[in-house]
Amino acid sequence: MKLIKHLEDRLGEIRYGWSYNEAGRPMPFKVACLGDGSIPDVDSYATVGLSQTDLISRTSGRVIHQELFISVKSEFTDGPYPGILQQIGLDLIMDDAALLRGDVVGPRDPILPHSKIEAFYCAIPVYYDDEFSVAQIEGEIDIVITWLIPITRREADFVLREGWEKFEDELVRHDPDLLNPFREEIPLTGT
Repeated sequence: MKLIKHLEDRLGEIRYGWSYNEAGRPMPFKVACLGDGSIPDVDSYATVGLSQTDLISRTSGRVIHQELFISVKSEFTDGPYPGILQQIGLDLIMDDAALLRGDVVGPRDPILPHSKIEAFYCAIPVYYDDEFSVAQIEGEIDIVITWLIPITRREADFVLREGWEKFEDELVRHDPDLLNPFREEIPLTGT
């Protein structure tokens, strides 16, 4: 299976994409906007080609080929998501480091005006079928598909202090709308 088919089978057809950054410089990978996939009324933004760079796991030292995606409800699709993915991808390339489950990117400033979301939590894509988390490209490589879940500063601090397992327990317990960048912060125990 090819990477594009793997993404489109779950996230929907590619609607448009970006090969250049805001300054007009070519990027070493693309970002695609996909929609009308297995979750209705959701748009996703995904890197395409980041996996051509060998990224290293800081825990095992293994080479990881990785693509990243962010999903939001279609009503919130106007946002800086392509630029965010471009910046995170470039940071990974510069650091020669892969993102692992439980990692937090940020916090920085709110990603949207009037939003409490300032960071991203790296997760397996549990809203999709189990096979989505690794794209097995025939005759080539396995590509890890990492879901960047928008989270608040306080949620990011919780992950760093209490660990990703406890944070995922809180996500299961409270079942927040992880596709809404304006969602309320989850009430966290131990804070």
